[in-house]
Amino acid sequence: MSLENLSKIDLFAAALGLYVLYRYLSTSSKSPLPPGPRGLPIIGNVADMPSKKDWLTFAEWGRKYGGICSVKLFGQPMIIINSAEIMSEFEGAKYSDRPVLEMGGELLGYKDTLVLLRYGSRFRTFRKYFANHYGPLPMEKHLLTIENETHRFLKRQLAHPDTLEPNLRKLAGGVIMKLTYGYTVEEGEDPYVNLIEGANSNFNAATVPGAFLVDSFPSLRQLPEWLPGMGFMETARRWLKDTMDMVDVPFAFTKKEIAAGTAPPSFVADVLQDEHLKLTEEQERDVAFTASSMYGGGADTTVSAEYAFFLAMVLFPDVLKKAQEEIDTVIGNDRLPTISDRSQLPYVSALVLEVLRWNSVIPTGIPHTASEDSVVNGYFIPKGSLIVTNLWAMLHDPETYPDPFVFRPERHIATPGKPVEKDPRTICFGYGRRICPGMHLAEASIFSCISRSLAVFDIKKAVENGVEITPVHENTTGTMSYPEAYKCSVKPRSEKAVALIAQEYHF
Repeated sequence: MSLENLSKIDLFAAALGLYVLYRYLSTSSKSPLPPGPRGLPIIGNVADMPSKKDWLTFAEWGRKYGGICSVKLFGQPMIIINSAEIMSEFEGAKYSDRPVLEMGGELLGYKDTLVLLRYGSRFRTFRKYFANHYGPLPMEKHLLTIENETHRFLKRQLAHPDTLEPNLRKLAGGVIMKLTYGYTVEEGEDPYVNLIEGANSNFNAATVPGAFLVDSFPSLRQLPEWLPGMGFMETARRWLKDTMDMVDVPFAFTKKEIAAGTAPPSFVADVLQDEHLKLTEEQERDVAFTASSMYGGGADTTVSAEYAFFLAMVLFPDVLKKAQEEIDTVIGNDRLPTISDRSQLPYVSALVLEVLRWNSVIPTGIPHTASEDSVVNGYFIPKGSLIVTNLWAMLHDPETYPDPFVFRPERHIATPGKPVEKDPRTICFGYGRRICPGMHLAEASIFSCISRSLAVFDIKKAVENGVEITPVHENTTGTMSYPEAYKCSVKPRSEKAVALIAQEYHF
């Protein structure tokens, strides 16, 4: 048959077929997608996706299919990485974008915070703000604030020994609110902390995979709200207001303090009063979103790690004893440890690293997306693929960390004939151009809380009706994960410890 006798439809079909064949030959046949469980037509692996603690299922797939595997969700590839070595190959800009999350990002407004901000010039501006305020050099001027807020935590914990997690949340909130907005949190219920914690709780719920159908079918947003299953729109409106309050209310507080001439140094006050910047209205809005990102990215992670520390001390009392012996020998009992003592406290410093390894704060990280086709480790990574890093699996890999469920700080201390195990910070703080920009603040805050708590508190199993309660290390499901609630006894080590806690602190 001649070309003249072919219809336009026939020619289009032929061209389409040739294109599909070209794509197949140029990608799939040479570099297949990473292996994974077989899915169903159209929906792919939707039925295979876990509803809770997805890191356990992903780790099982990793053992079966290798350090990199994949699934498809309604045609979209999801690349799951269970290997730190393979994760290091996803460092470049082409793996630095974020997916569009309809509920958590678009409808709740978190698309304008750093955690979900798309890769580009605005993203780089936000990162620059973080580096200028929370980088390793600027951190030096924040250490006193961290230590003072830790001292307030000690007082709070002594006065209210049965409210450990809320006390830790107030500690994290106090540090970040002071450094970001120049605001000192109130004792008891603090309206700003409650506001921001509530918004972040919404985000955590909104980003659980499969929690909202609109994430898989964005067109649902266009349907009438009276239809069954459209209740998520009303939820989204309420949660969006919480997000905007989180951004606007503390920012307005600092602006008011600036106008009154009473604003102490803080990220917001320093930027808004910098005569060289001359911010436009849009740039000022970016400062507000950057500030809200500082709380959202820092508070939850430090609270989870510090709460896990107390749990570890209950479950591994020999570690508690060794750490306290080091503090008693090096620091004595006439003062509290400071962050500048870190180099003199190798066991306590190693304990901090082990907390970061043992308890995965963000077990599967925040998903990245591929902005172009590529090949990694011999596998095809299509443009638009979701990239999920199973940080929990990497931090509990027995090949990297022998006896991974045992809390053992010694693994991070070099001894003759035995090098240190892999630094967990290279895993738990993310990778590439989206590595956590607040990691230096997080480390300093966690060290301050841990070292000072060890100095003054004994941490033991709770006793009820004469019976010791042994807690279990289980983590909550969600983007941000915490140890499940547990009971423990946190009491002062001595009258001298009580006196140290009672000392005044100064901002």
